[in-house]
Amino acid sequence: MIRHIDKTYIQALFLLYITGFFLPAYASDIAKEKRMRDQVADYVMDGEVVLLKADSNEFLSIYMESDEQPAKGSIIIIHGRGYHPNWPELVYPLRTGLPEYGWNTLSIQMPVLSNQSSFYDYLKILPQSHPRIESAVKFLKEKGAENIIILAHSCGVHMAFDWLHKNPASGISAFIGVGMGSTDYGQPMLQPFALEDIKIPVLDIRGENDFPAVHRNAKRRLNRIKQAGNSKSQQRVVAKSDHYFTDRGDALLKEVTDWLNTL
Repeated sequence: MIRHIDKTYIQALFLLYITGFFLPAYASDIAKEKRMRDQVADYVMDGEVVLLKADSNEFLSIYMESDEQPAKGSIIIIHGRGYHPNWPELVYPLRTGLPEYGWNTLSIQMPVLSNQSSFYDYLKILPQSHPRIESAVKFLKEKGAENIIILAHSCGVHMAFDWLHKNPASGISAFIGVGMGSTDYGQPMLQPFALEDIKIPVLDIRGENDFPAVHRNAKRRLNRIKQAGNSKSQQRVVAKSDHYFTDRGDALLKEVTDWLNTL
């Protein structure tokens, strides 16, 4: 039987082929990461700067304990493409706000490429994010954490989901994807998130004014979430918010904490 293959998918595969997608030529820009770390670390006022190790490289993370102990759990925060663990627009309100609601946070630096790099370029380095997430989980478990949740934004969702899907026995309690399905124009996702395979609670949350790709695939994501069969999984939309939740960090924090309280 010959299956129908979407024309856009074929075009995307061809583009990846001619741009060298299948060659192991891409790696995180460690020098750029170090520059970002030097610029960010000195200005962390809330939380503790922690250098974690992935493979042979150290990477920046920021740990902040809950105002209440014992905490309800710990949340690993994964930023979007090209940003850092103290990004003021979305990461900072979450990493500093969640501790006020009883959650420890660990915001971690993910692999970065040059400013001109595209979504497909970042797909090439998805595996390089895995050791960092594993290092973050290990750090939290060494602190006695048992209830560990991953919260990722934008391109960070692709990194986090790729790891989570390949590590179903990781012990992660829940997954929060903010702005899921974000891509570049002309670079569609090669395959949808296999949310039907994720049995833990999932929150798929986006802004009312999010990117078209995030909205366009929302129904498909919801159907797959329902297939997974976890009654605590939800989709939510934050009013008056763009993809980066510009000036709407508090609104995002409220929706996230409201959902966490249902677990």
